[in-house]
Amino acid sequence: MEAPLYPNPPHNPRGVQPAFWVGPRYLAGDDGRLYDAVADTLAGLGWTSLTIVRGRREPDEAPEDRQVLRSTVLHISPDALRWAQWGLADEPFHLGELPIAWQISARAEAGSPLAQWSAYFTRDVPGEAVVDFLVALDASGQPAVPLAGSELVLDAVAAHGWFRDIDQPQAAATDPTCTSHISLGEVPPLIQDADPRALSAESDETGPVGWQAWAEPALGAPCLWAASFAASVPHDLVAAFAASLSSTAPVLRRVLPEATRERLLRAPAN
Repeated sequence: MEAPLYPNPPHNPRGVQPAFWVGPRYLAGDDGRLYDAVADTLAGLGWTSLTIVRGRREPDEAPEDRQVLRSTVLHISPDALRWAQWGLADEPFHLGELPIAWQISARAEAGSPLAQWSAYFTRDVPGEAVVDFLVALDASGQPAVPLAGSELVLDAVAAHGWFRDIDQPQAAATDPTCTSHISLGEVPPLIQDADPRALSAESDETGPVGWQAWAEPALGAPCLWAASFAASVPHDLVAAFAASLSSTAPVLRRVLPEATRERLLRAPAN
């Protein structure tokens, strides 16, 4: 992407943030629109949305004074085989010390009460990558059945200039700036998966492996974003996420992450 660097965007007297074409995508954040970007796509795909609210209400309390402890929005595909849940709860589930924003799941049969697998995304994961993951999931006739091997994921990022890890060339890769990573390894605790090994593994045993991705703007610094895929998530779906995440095409942004602002190339969109 050829674009001048603008460390100080021009002042806008109307108070509206100027829009920029930004790269690289994996450091560009979610523009503060991660919910809207995904929800709009799911609505276009025909998914149904339901709002779930858990709260506390005292007798004679006015509706506007109600204490909402947890509010989530659940989006369900027409065949009920896949769903996506947005929720930043009062006691959120953390990934890389960041609260989970989207949890996406799928099952093999509509009659099954359990998800076959789940994938998790924190805020500041580029919305384009989550959207492309969901579009691939929606298009899959069998969302719980793997259709390709793990090599597909690494091929997707390598095609966009990412480097395979020297020590784990078949299991990990990083971007040219060494800030963003994708790796096939042991799944973090609490990641939901129907693979029985996830439940039966002893504390001293290695459980099933799944894909993890994250951005660490500086060595030892807090993660900008993180994503985790359960062991049973089909590799072709992870590859769709990886290809979008590593894409060299610029993305439109008004809000830039503070941690990566100086690393971004940006050009005015107008």
